[in-house]
Amino acid sequence: MGVSPSFDVRKLEGHRSCVNALAFSSGDGRFLASGGDDLRILLWDFHQDDVKSPSYILRGPKGNIFCLDFSATNRFIYSAGTCERIYKYDIAHLGNSVTPANYSSPDHIFREHTDSIRSITCHPTQDEIFMSASEDGSIIRHDGRQPYRMAVPQDAIQTDNEVTTVQYHPTIEHLFMTSDGAGRGIVQRYNTKLTRKSALRLSNPESSSVTFDREGTKLAVTFLHYLPTIYALSDPNPVAVLSGQNLPDGTSNPPRQRTYTNSCTMKHGAFGGPGLDTDNMYAGGSDDFRAYIWKIPPLAQLTAQRKELSGNEWDTYGTASTIGFTEGRQAPKFVPVEISTPLCRLTGHNSIVNTAAFHPHFLHVVTAGVEKNIFLHSPTPSSPCTQNLQPSPANVRQLSDEDNDEDRSNYLSALLGVRPLTVGDVDEAAERQTLSLFDHILREEGGADVFSQRPWNSPGSSESESEQPDSEEGVDLDAFDPIQPDTFLT
Repeated sequence: MGVSPSFDVRKLEGHRSCVNALAFSSGDGRFLASGGDDLRILLWDFHQDDVKSPSYILRGPKGNIFCLDFSATNRFIYSAGTCERIYKYDIAHLGNSVTPANYSSPDHIFREHTDSIRSITCHPTQDEIFMSASEDGSIIRHDGRQPYRMAVPQDAIQTDNEVTTVQYHPTIEHLFMTSDGAGRGIVQRYNTKLTRKSALRLSNPESSSVTFDREGTKLAVTFLHYLPTIYALSDPNPVAVLSGQNLPDGTSNPPRQRTYTNSCTMKHGAFGGPGLDTDNMYAGGSDDFRAYIWKIPPLAQLTAQRKELSGNEWDTYGTASTIGFTEGRQAPKFVPVEISTPLCRLTGHNSIVNTAAFHPHFLHVVTAGVEKNIFLHSPTPSSPCTQNLQPSPANVRQLSDEDNDEDRSNYLSALLGVRPLTVGDVDEAAERQTLSLFDHILREEGGADVFSQRPWNSPGSSESESEQPDSEEGVDLDAFDPIQPDTFLT
């Protein structure tokens, strides 16, 4: 797909504020659904000759939209976010000439959660079945074929932690994956705890999101304050971490140039491999105003190159800054392969990039974040659904070291919820306010170290090692009907 300077890009304009969620429809990827802080779901039709504007608008949510998903045959779209409700839209007739652009209100609203909903996943074959995960600690399986008057869901898991992700396995329908929550019928728990020889304590970083590849043979975890991490389905220890230590041409990233970090926002990555039989690429957004695409080698190769070290071997391995994964101080240490050279870096954004998605067939990647625009990236200026894309900028906006007067004013206004006073474009003024807010957050939090932010005590460790309580948050592979691991882990 080339390196960053050869990519072309287009702004997809339609939203009025931050865009938090992107999802392509199942199968041919005709529709891209996007949702964010303007409380609207926009549908972009990739069967057009030159997609530039949304074809349909879905209304109804009363709070910021965090997640979207299409059902198995694209009959429904489900949406949720901060308003604690899930909105179901029947879109079976989209594409008919009689369908209005402002298409519809929701066909049904699910009200089982009591806090923000972070994730929705649709059943791989059944349109009416989906799951949701919430900051109230619950994971619920919904079945639209059941009477809506039923007050209590039939399939629900309550955990002690906020749940940030739930996702069905793409081919084994009774399996699903969660992050930051422990369910019943757990068949695999993945090792997400970090150790560093120069750190006195271990770290258990927060899992912002988790995703499967299309075959369900590997998964990627997006960690707060750490790197995207790749796991094989049947292996609890990671096989690779993804960094931006090098430029796409293999040379080292210049010392003063920002690179991949994730310290400030909820991010969602995606596997992809347009035109290929497998998903051998992974895309994710970054705090340095770029999105990154890495090429993922075969799992067997990564597993063979991963280091497994005993305590004595760990003491003499690497440098003081070397990081490994472990279940405890005395447990073996696993050092996954670092894929430090991204395939490409996608530019065009002026602030943090939160989410990325591959089109299932076309050579397109879409990205979005704290800005109101979605960016459509392509290695060619034209395709079956785009014409005359513009070359991507070679560089991104630089983050200054200090707030200026305008930044401070915009930051305080955003913090207090004060709309900008302007005689010009209100949306543009609000966008500048948002950029200033996140610039300030980046200056304050962008360099945070995961070992200071998320310390963790291993069993049997000294109480003096950490003032933080132990936590069992992490990433799990679960089943609603408990099964023995050897029925699928081979």
